[in-house]
Amino acid sequence: MDQPDPKNASGLVLSATEPIRSFLALACDDRLLSEELRGIAYDLRSSNTVPYKLLRAIWTESDPSTRPDLLGIFSGSDFVFTSPKPREKSEELKLRLIKLREIAERKEYAELVKDITPRKQVEEPFSSYKDQLGFGLHVGLTMFTGYLVGYASFRALFNRNPALSAAGGILGLVLAMLVETLLFIIKTSKDDQIQSSKSSSSSFTPTTKKNQ
Repeated sequence: MDQPDPKNASGLVLSATEPIRSFLALACDDRLLSEELRGIAYDLRSSNTVPYKLLRAIWTESDPSTRPDLLGIFSGSDFVFTSPKPREKSEELKLRLIKLREIAERKEYAELVKDITPRKQVEEPFSSYKDQLGFGLHVGLTMFTGYLVGYASFRALFNRNPALSAAGGILGLVLAMLVETLLFIIKTSKDDQIQSSKSSSSSFTPTTKKNQ
């Protein structure tokens, strides 16, 4: 029969009672036991807890004529439960927890200063009916002026030829529309740059305050 290793003993653990200690004291001098089991009994007799496997192994190999009843040995003894070692967190989990903590702190800070920090106002072109109407009138007036200038210019150049005068008016209208489109693109680009610079400065401000 293989002898259990006391260093690797696992499973149920019992609290040491007086019957258990008395049995282990007798087992220390039991010649039927191997030297290893007698050594285990000697070590366990002064312990507060005893592994069930080791106690059962000592009882099984001891002298049947002198050993006490197994149930009598266990009388008054309780199970001893040990809590497992805390699980160590991996480095990846630690980094993820740090990132989640930083995100939570940023959200908490934003919640605290939401009444102090002005809200970002995104200004979009033609965001109101008034802007749309004004832009439409402006474009219509520009195109009409371009048509009149082109019509008058071709009328003077080509001796008041109706067809060429009309062609000149259409050409002036198209040129006016192209100029208006170009101006609109330039204005929109400038507005986008201003808005992005405002967003960058506002996002930098909370970080600076937090570091202070």
